[in-house]
Amino acid sequence: MKLLFLTAFITLLLSACSTDSTKKRPADVPTYTLIFMDKSLSVNTNQDFARQKYSAAIQTLLNETVRQTGDKIEVYFIHENTTKARALSLIVRTETDDLAGASPTDRETAQTEFNLALQRERAVFIRQIISKLDQQNPGISNQRTDIWGSLWAIARANETGMAVEVLYLSDMIESMAGQPNRRDFHKNPPASQSQADAWATTDAALLGEQYAIGSPRIRLVLPFAPTAPQRVNNPTITRYWQTLFTKLGAGAVTED
Repeated sequence: MKLLFLTAFITLLLSACSTDSTKKRPADVPTYTLIFMDKSLSVNTNQDFARQKYSAAIQTLLNETVRQTGDKIEVYFIHENTTKARALSLIVRTETDDLAGASPTDRETAQTEFNLALQRERAVFIRQIISKLDQQNPGISNQRTDIWGSLWAIARANETGMAVEVLYLSDMIESMAGQPNRRDFHKNPPASQSQADAWATTDAALLGEQYAIGSPRIRLVLPFAPTAPQRVNNPTITRYWQTLFTKLGAGAVTED
């Protein structure tokens, strides 16, 4: 009898936990997607390889993150003044009807209609974002690359309570020459992975006091072909960002 009671109690407890966790699933929370496009001189999105790679990354990401009413996408240009360079702001408007008391058939029909409308809206978003790859930056702001500035936008997204996804379309070469306490990876990249880790740890201590980025999922999509030499696609620079974002609390950091 005691065993049966204990089994029933555990089953009830697990059921309650399951119900609670279901309510908190990330899938039920709108997604705030941030896309950072590098518009500094060191990145040329007119090259076929980079454009195709970036276009595919945008489409893949939006297929994953544009899922429900209220999902949001913002595009920022990376250059000398990244925090002031929001280029696009989109939000999913597609909605489902109130189906309280509806029959299973009506519910299925409504879901199909919602999926089709969402697919159309997603396709429009993808075209709008990809068109931003062609936008040139002939101004003097293309002389510097302020990737640190993107942390402000990520922290701002984190404040909304939405699930945050971040995509960098950049060579990730931070370059703020002439600015105190800033990195210039064009002139002075990390000499080794251990130095990259050390610099990132130092910078994370400073930046973490300014920006609470939460635990976003971050993807780095570099413009380099697989055959690019190390002097062009420097792995110590990527290591710096992987360590920095991890130290700041990112849930996952991937590179392509």
